[in-house]
Amino acid sequence: MTERPARYLLRFDDLCPAMDRNAWERFEQMVRVFRIRPILAIVPENQDPDLARDVEDENFWERMRSLQALGATIALHGYRHLCVSDGRSLLPLHRLTEFAGVPAATQSAWIETGVRILREHGLEPKLFVAPRHGLDHGTLLALRAAGIAAISDGFGRMPTLHHGIAWIPQQLWGPVRKKSGVWTICVHSNHATDEQARSVAEFLSAHHAVFMDAEEAIRVAKPSWAGVSAQTWMTPQYWRIRLKQILLRRT
Repeated sequence: MTERPARYLLRFDDLCPAMDRNAWERFEQMVRVFRIRPILAIVPENQDPDLARDVEDENFWERMRSLQALGATIALHGYRHLCVSDGRSLLPLHRLTEFAGVPAATQSAWIETGVRILREHGLEPKLFVAPRHGLDHGTLLALRAAGIAAISDGFGRMPTLHHGIAWIPQQLWGPVRKKSGVWTICVHSNHATDEQARSVAEFLSAHHAVFMDAEEAIRVAKPSWAGVSAQTWMTPQYWRIRLKQILLRRT
């Protein structure tokens, strides 16, 4: 059976009123020019000083509402983006995260509050994006209770269903041409270099027709025999990231 050609999603992380406005605007322009319907991962109540790169943009929430109206999918990107918990995540990439290992009741309260904040600003979160890939079974329970049935994370090649949640894999941090599968390119606009921005613009110019949105990715999600952790560990993407982390620690 012939595999279907590759499809892509574009995801922007760490969005908040105090992000680097100029850095973000160049990507927002690309989204509008190429009519991409990205995932916008918004921190509801940012307290991470690393994300505060500018004075707060009084038009931030209106910008996000405008993109939502154009088809962007809003994602709850944690709560305050403070990664101080050393609990074991279902995706074992980082030692400290925001959610993994935190009591389930606290996680539920954070997610409920985060959803409420976004809704108060006219945004409807459809996905969850865990800061530093940190989430556990308590996170999944809290998401289902809050009515969020999809996560952008994992390193498989296709969207899958686990624990009653649709997992849209997020495997790339820059454009890479693939033959088949569904591939999410994650961009952190606060940290993106001019070269990285040019690379994204060139990829969108050449391949914007094969970009999909999160709702389409959710529709094609299929049940998987492997658990989340098993599926993650089996993928080449996961091992490339782990090797890079090991090499960086040794330098």
